[in-house]
Amino acid sequence: MKIPILSLDQKKTSEKELPNQFSESYRPDLIKRAVHALQSAARQAYGAKPDAGMRHSSDLSKRRRKYRGCYGFGISRVNRKILSRRGTRMHWVGTFSPQTVGGRRSHPPKADKIFEKDINKKENRKAIRSAIAATIDKELVQGRGHKVPESYPFIIDSSLEKTDKTKDVQTILLNLGFKDELSRSLIKKVRAGLGKVRGRKYQRKKGILIVVGEDCSLLKAANNISGIDVVKVNALNAELLAPGAMPGRVTLWTENAINILEKDKLFN
Repeated sequence: MKIPILSLDQKKTSEKELPNQFSESYRPDLIKRAVHALQSAARQAYGAKPDAGMRHSSDLSKRRRKYRGCYGFGISRVNRKILSRRGTRMHWVGTFSPQTVGGRRSHPPKADKIFEKDINKKENRKAIRSAIAATIDKELVQGRGHKVPESYPFIIDSSLEKTDKTKDVQTILLNLGFKDELSRSLIKKVRAGLGKVRGRKYQRKKGILIVVGEDCSLLKAANNISGIDVVKVNALNAELLAPGAMPGRVTLWTENAINILEKDKLFN
């Protein structure tokens, strides 16, 4: 499949044959597995302290004639902690047992639980190739909610990688017809649920992904534009290409990135 190469001012300079990574079949099931494997590996372990609720004495006899026992007082036979006493009368509170106030939890989350999900290397590579192929499918990209110009998909000239100012990157994207997409990425939404009190109150939509060939000034210049990610072609993964396990992210490939993808046979 051939797609046009555009200069920074939206003029067609030539055409290029895409490498075989772009001809992979569409596999949303594999892409979802690959994304979930990445997300699960990033989860932080959490859990209760193993001896929480059990850090005190609660030795209480249930026998009939045992001094300081609970037999015959008309109370349930749960573990109790003696706070004070007067003769044979005790001031005690339920403890240790899961159903009592101040007791341990029945089945607390355990910090040694392994959240990470495995995926085979070949499956992961196939998922990445499938997500790469989805980025040039205009119907999939628009179905994901992106606003793309009529000329999409296209390859961008490698001179984009030399851009070192944020305002210049914005100007280039506007010239290429991504005005609506940039506006879409600016919309802030208040997150539903408890996440908004945990340091992540707002949500923004994922916008354009720019894939470059090597280390360049664009990696830093585009960093402050809302919704935009810039990544080297050898660092691509399923989550960047399909955020939220939804394939079809609008992606700008530089000519240099396509050449490296083909030359090094990445993800094959």
